Amino acid sequence: MATPLSPRTMRGAIVGLDLFNPVASVIVFQYNPDTLERTIAPQGSEGGEGADRSEALRLKGPPQETIKVEIELDATDRLEQDEPSAREHGVYPQLSALEMLVYPKSALTIANTVLLAAGTIEIIPPSAPLTVFVWGPKRAVPVKVQEFTIAEEAYDASLNPIRAKVSLGLRVLSTSDLQITHPGYGLFLAHQITKEALATAGSAANLADVAGGARLGGR
Repeated sequence: MATPLSPRTMRGAIVGLDLFNPVASVIVFQYNPDTLERTIAPQGSEGGEGADRSEALRLKGPPQETIKVEIELDATDRLEQDEPSAREHGVYPQLSALEMLVYPKSALTIANTVLLAAGTIEIIPPSAPLTVFVWGPKRAVPVKVQEFTIAEEAYDASLNPIRAKVSLGLRVLSTSDLQITHPGYGLFLAHQITKEALATAGSAANLADVAGGARLGGR
């Protein structure tokens, strides 16, 4: 049980940054997931027969990282407290905020339709908002939503979902994916610099154990 002296647990979040609607997609996790699956695929030079040996350890860029996470949404407690939003909509607003990460803005869709009707030949597809996955103060990375599954588990009398699980597959966007002028470029670079500092601290702490193990093995 938490006490007044216990540190407050931070909650993860997914934020869609959009200049035209800053609060459209801000999703703070109601419950932090118990697990977070991360897959890292190194981006090295292509090997094979006849490959230049000097290129064997060459890196083409940051690794491709994917994140899989399951988010639980539950309006039961808020319904017991008779919260107006939960009573009228259940968890539908939170689901909608997540879904807006992969929808083009309706205003841009309408504008493009008007341009097409007016005979405009080339229409630039709308861009998705800059989506940021936040997992504590040391991990905030730009991501692209690649997989999205919603399991609605219970409904109110108006068929609003009151419990749901959302499974997300996210691909971290690195400096290889974004232009240097894009805000996500600097965000990923700051994330990598933080990771490098943590790696150095962890390696320094373990160096004595490695050296000690080598001496013991030499006896």
